[in-house]
Amino acid sequence: MDAVVLERINELEDLMAEVLRLQARTQLQVEQTSRELREFKREMQDFKREMREDSRRSKEENDKSHRQLRQEIATISHKMGTLAEDFIATSIPGILKEVVNCVDEPTMVGVRIRKRLADGRSQEYDVLAICGDYLLINETKSRLQPEDIPAFVERLQEVRTFLPEYAEKQIIGSLSTFYVDPSLVIHGERQGLLMLGIVDGLLELLNTPELQLRSY
Repeated sequence: MDAVVLERINELEDLMAEVLRLQARTQLQVEQTSRELREFKREMQDFKREMREDSRRSKEENDKSHRQLRQEIATISHKMGTLAEDFIATSIPGILKEVVNCVDEPTMVGVRIRKRLADGRSQEYDVLAICGDYLLINETKSRLQPEDIPAFVERLQEVRTFLPEYAEKQIIGSLSTFYVDPSLVIHGERQGLLMLGIVDGLLELLNTPELQLRSY
């Protein structure tokens, strides 16, 4: 065999051997990469499961905290509302006597009086006071809103249904709160309501002298 041809054959054999070695290394690298990818995929799945579990636990904890916070706020609001009613209630009879100028001494009928009709309808009245021919119904709001005024007027119009024992009285209404916006005083006064607010630690009548008290 010609020496040149033999040399070429040897070179080709060496080249083929190198190709086979490269192919083997490539295959090993591909397998290693595949294993790494599978491991990474498993790690990502585990991570996602942990994240979902953490998110679920966090949501449950947040929901529990929010429920507790709402309950605490409701409790505080109720206590503040009760405090406001009790504080204001003691001043209502005196204001009633001042407004209607009755001869008799005013009488406190009750605080937080609940009435239920046979048809299931019910009402609760924060403060009731009587002086002469007048029955004053006071409603206390921790924060008075514009929509509270027409809602209260509507309730006053149904008083004789829920309190028939006072049907012969002239029923008047008052709205009280720790602070009343001047615009709401005007709004309430137009409905013939007494508007009461806390001034220097005392419950005071905020209406103007032009108030035309309305009986319901």
